[in-house]
Amino acid sequence: MHSAADLTRILVQTDDFDLGQEYARLQQQPDCGAIVSFTGSVRELATAPLLSMTLEHYPGMTENALQQIVEQARSRWPLGKVTIIHRVGTLQVSEQIVLVLVSSAHRAAAFSACEFIMDFLKTRAPFWKKETTAQGDHWVDAKASDAEAGQRW
Repeated sequence: MHSAADLTRILVQTDDFDLGQEYARLQQQPDCGAIVSFTGSVRELATAPLLSMTLEHYPGMTENALQQIVEQARSRWPLGKVTIIHRVGTLQVSEQIVLVLVSSAHRAAAFSACEFIMDFLKTRAPFWKKETTAQGDHWVDAKASDAEAGQRW
């Protein structure tokens, strides 16, 4: 039997990730019949063309916050492996930012846990976004919709 630490993979990195490789890691569990994934990417702004987005974090604190979120998810649902990869640094439109993969014996737990992890990642993990447009740089404020999503749990 694996410990929760063996089943959880958390990476904060500048390098891109390969969804196929990460998915294959989770497929190696004969007791899990469901794998749910979420991949977030840099999108255009509605107000002005985005030149780039820079993501910063607080090393150590960020990984600890992500670990706590996964532990909370594990206390709510029976989960197998969980992977969170979050990129930092300067990214361009359409580049991948975040990957959350959750496995479980059944789909309902995997879907719910994946959504829970993303909702809390957006509000509890110390990441900061700076958007660069032709008009200059600005830091992105927390969104009320993200806070509302976290409150429903």
